[in-house]
Amino acid sequence: MTTAAIPLPPVQRPYLFVALALAAGLFIHLSASGAKLPALFAVGLGMGVALYHAAFGFTAAYRRAFLEGDISGITAQLVMLAAAMLLFAPVLAEGKIFGHGVSGAIAPVGISMAFGAFIFGIGMQLGGGCGSGTLFTVGGGNLRMVLTLVFFCIGGLWGSLDLEWWTKLPKFNSIALGREFGWGPGMTMQLVALGLIYLGLRQLGGENKRSMWWEGGFTWQRLLRGSWPLLLSAGLLALFNWATLLIAGHPWSITWAFTLWAAKAAVALGWDLSSTWFWSGGFTGRALAKPILADVTSVMNIGIMFGAFVAASLAGKVAPKIDIPLRSLLAAMVGGVMLGYGARLAYGCNIGAFFSGVASTSLHGWAWIVFALAGNFIGVRLRPLFGL
Repeated sequence: MTTAAIPLPPVQRPYLFVALALAAGLFIHLSASGAKLPALFAVGLGMGVALYHAAFGFTAAYRRAFLEGDISGITAQLVMLAAAMLLFAPVLAEGKIFGHGVSGAIAPVGISMAFGAFIFGIGMQLGGGCGSGTLFTVGGGNLRMVLTLVFFCIGGLWGSLDLEWWTKLPKFNSIALGREFGWGPGMTMQLVALGLIYLGLRQLGGENKRSMWWEGGFTWQRLLRGSWPLLLSAGLLALFNWATLLIAGHPWSITWAFTLWAAKAAVALGWDLSSTWFWSGGFTGRALAKPILADVTSVMNIGIMFGAFVAASLAGKVAPKIDIPLRSLLAAMVGGVMLGYGARLAYGCNIGAFFSGVASTSLHGWAWIVFALAGNFIGVRLRPLFGL
């Protein structure tokens, strides 16, 4: 006896119209500056759709693994990392594409990075999301995550003001396995490591309890409005990160934009940041002086939120919840600050440091996830204190 499929909510046409109109207007505006920014905005839109439809988050994936032994989300992440490595390696080995240079997400490993990743992990569980998770849930209409995002930005600015002190602490030089051993051997070592991680998790009793692929067959309605299998989104996110590398010349990142947004707000309120170490010149100083829509990461982040908004409207699930418990709001604020501060110290978040770092064969990507998982473990146990 088969169970009848649960009917989907109706498409929220007013929300969908607003989302598409705003996205189209921004795309046209960006097109005036050339092809790069609108192309990256389009990539961001695709990322937002892929993240939302599969609820592809890192935070819930780690929580399910700790509490339920469900490694479905982690398995999808391992597949995503492997696919990204295979796509990245030829491009990074060549060092250029389409006439411009490309570089991976490669950074040092040190006390600052380790502590930043650790508190970021705690912040994930309290704030309710990571870098990408915060964006797609905000785009989907989650008001609590809007608060997390605001304090994520504040934490990033705070971290930028303290970063000079943190950078003086002991650290190792940047190490990329592809550069040290060659891209073929370096990538092979990482692929073997991913396989061993999966086998180790299964040996410890982990199971893939969520659907990894289409159950009951593919339909266009499921593609446009239903839940996507984790492996579909994993593959798409690897492709979108690769597209970012080809177009922008560097891999996907998220949290730099949050720091920039808070800095822009601080300047608008009369705060002179030009004398601070982080904002005194170079790339950061130039970004602070330019419009937000001239910043690659900001444009992609906005695209992710619009993409999630479109996906949520099609799925009929945009339903902002206003009645949020006070302790949950407090957790969003505390977690958001920890996310922003930690990301600034750790060279990024689960995307810029972990996903893009490992795809670039950088040792810091592997170190990041070790310390972030330790933070997640503690964060999961702190959640009940906030009623989560």
